[in-house]
Amino acid sequence: MNNLSRYAPMALGVFRIVVALLFIAHGTQKLFGIPASSMPMGDLPPMMIVAGILEVVGGLAILLGLFTRPVAFVLAGQMAVAYWLAHAPASLYPVNNGGDAAVLFCFAFLYFVFSGPGALSIDSARNRTA
Repeated sequence: MNNLSRYAPMALGVFRIVVALLFIAHGTQKLFGIPASSMPMGDLPPMMIVAGILEVVGGLAILLGLFTRPVAFVLAGQMAVAYWLAHAPASLYPVNNGGDAAVLFCFAFLYFVFSGPGALSIDSARNRTA
């Protein structure tokens, strides 16, 4: 089992990429209606526009592994705010209020704050040459 540890940076990089792709989809859905949603598109409140921009731009930075730690810190905060403002008023339990994704994204991003980007990232390529 100790041999699996050598793959940890690659597994972390793949995890970062998957999280980013899922996160970006939330932003593109808010801003552009892609992928299509059962909720009607219309005029978004300013807070939702900011959230969509953070999800697309921040998600792309996480996808590339660019400035991973500070971007992940901001996105973890965004997801905490999203949970408490949009989901928790309906019910404290994520399974009942639809906030499961916000909680998981929040803790995934907090993990990236402490772990860094892993393999397959601009940050790790820059640190090798520095």
